[in-house]
Amino acid sequence: MVSERLAGRAARAGELMARRFGALSGLSGSDLELIEAAARRLESHSAGADLPGRRILVSGWASRRRVMSDGARQIFSFVLPGDPCEGRRRGAVSLVALTPVETVEAPGLFQAAEDSLLHAGLAEAFEAMREEEERLLLDHIVRLGRLTAYERMAHLLLELRDRLARVGLAEERRLPMPLTQETLADALGLSIVHVNRTIQQLRREGLIELRSGIAVLHDPDALAELCAYEPLRAPRRTSGPAANVEALARATAPLA
Repeated sequence: MVSERLAGRAARAGELMARRFGALSGLSGSDLELIEAAARRLESHSAGADLPGRRILVSGWASRRRVMSDGARQIFSFVLPGDPCEGRRRGAVSLVALTPVETVEAPGLFQAAEDSLLHAGLAEAFEAMREEEERLLLDHIVRLGRLTAYERMAHLLLELRDRLARVGLAEERRLPMPLTQETLADALGLSIVHVNRTIQQLRREGLIELRSGIAVLHDPDALAELCAYEPLRAPRRTSGPAANVEALARATAPLA
């Protein structure tokens, strides 16, 4: 029974990674075999744990943050299922689990992504994810520097919805919301009191509702208009067609 549960978790991890990477580039059979192998190397981490690099997050939420000398925190970005955990800026920024998370140890995937001849699909997918990470950081700078608290909250909710939806974890009007008001304050550069007031204002105006770990966006179009939100777009594929159904089945089948 335990082995069956582990096989099921590994299968879900493989499916999520194949879906995430396959949306960015065409994946070859050898790419999917590497994803399959990585999915077997699952590891669980508790909330608050520092996460090692060269892994892929497959469940739960984490953040890249800096803790100031007085204990105040600034969150730079959220790491969501399907995102790589790269230790490229260790020291200046820490990668910390916000909820219980699962990662897969994936040095083989990271190494293969550096070989654009043998693994063009993975190389393109990883490059696209790095470009998106930069775009999200720039969006975050604009969010903090040019948007009101009201607009910041709307913009962040829409961004999180889009990022979760592409791996099948959110709908147009609903997304999981495990973040506390304290964490939202650390991300949006606001006090906890200000975050609470902003949520209440959005709620009174019928735009959102937060309940039991779920955020409901009653009018996503109105939210997007008020904060000038631009949806995330997948980059144009250049390395061939997306992985075929048979290949994806190999990556998502239960692993012995």
